[in-house]
Amino acid sequence: MRRALLIARRELGASLRTFQGYLIIALVLAVDGLLFNAYALSGVSKRSSEVVSLFFLFSSGTTMVASVFISMRLLAEERQAGTLPLLASSPVKDHEIVLGKFLAALVFLSLLTLSTVFMPLLVLVHGRLSLGHIAAGYLGLLLLGSASLAIGTLGSALARNQVLAAVFSGCMLVALLTCWWLARITEQPLSDVFGALALWNQHFPPFQAGVVHVRDVVYYLLVTYVALFAATRVLEARRWR
Repeated sequence: MRRALLIARRELGASLRTFQGYLIIALVLAVDGLLFNAYALSGVSKRSSEVVSLFFLFSSGTTMVASVFISMRLLAEERQAGTLPLLASSPVKDHEIVLGKFLAALVFLSLLTLSTVFMPLLVLVHGRLSLGHIAAGYLGLLLLGSASLAIGTLGSALARNQVLAAVFSGCMLVALLTCWWLARITEQPLSDVFGALALWNQHFPPFQAGVVHVRDVVYYLLVTYVALFAATRVLEARRWR
């Protein structure tokens, strides 16, 4: 674990020193702010809870997109620069490499996500809203971001460069997102399976409404674990080629 934390600290420092990191932060804040003003705070009269619910709806989309761009460099950049064999030949184990890089990306995404908290707090100041609704929404964003980052880490482990890593990660995320559609056109028990696998449709709306279900927390943690486990296996397979 100590080695994973060292890798995470190094990787987080690298992310905070690059122009790409600040560009992602600026774009997410700009898009979230524009959507918040255009739709959540539009002229139509809404309850405070509806405004915040719309904010979390928009933010879930930007969180998934940001996760793809944050994670695409994690392992693909090392392979592109030719430093992955050097890292693999060190005493650090494959699961520590994957975990360290994922933790750095998760901390970066958490800082980015929490930097938007002033928007729902504006609603709290001028309207009636429970802090629990905001806390549940941000918990959902962080869990959705964690699962998306883990899928992105797997895409980065599979790809030879960052562009391919973004493409692989995007395809896997879209495949999981469209499971809700498969659930609608299939019959039981397949519809139940696809519905349970869908990344957003069944599992995020409760957080958006300020409700936390254990099954949704477990789902996102399970997706994160499975994706990181697969990324570790991909690294191990490449080590023996």
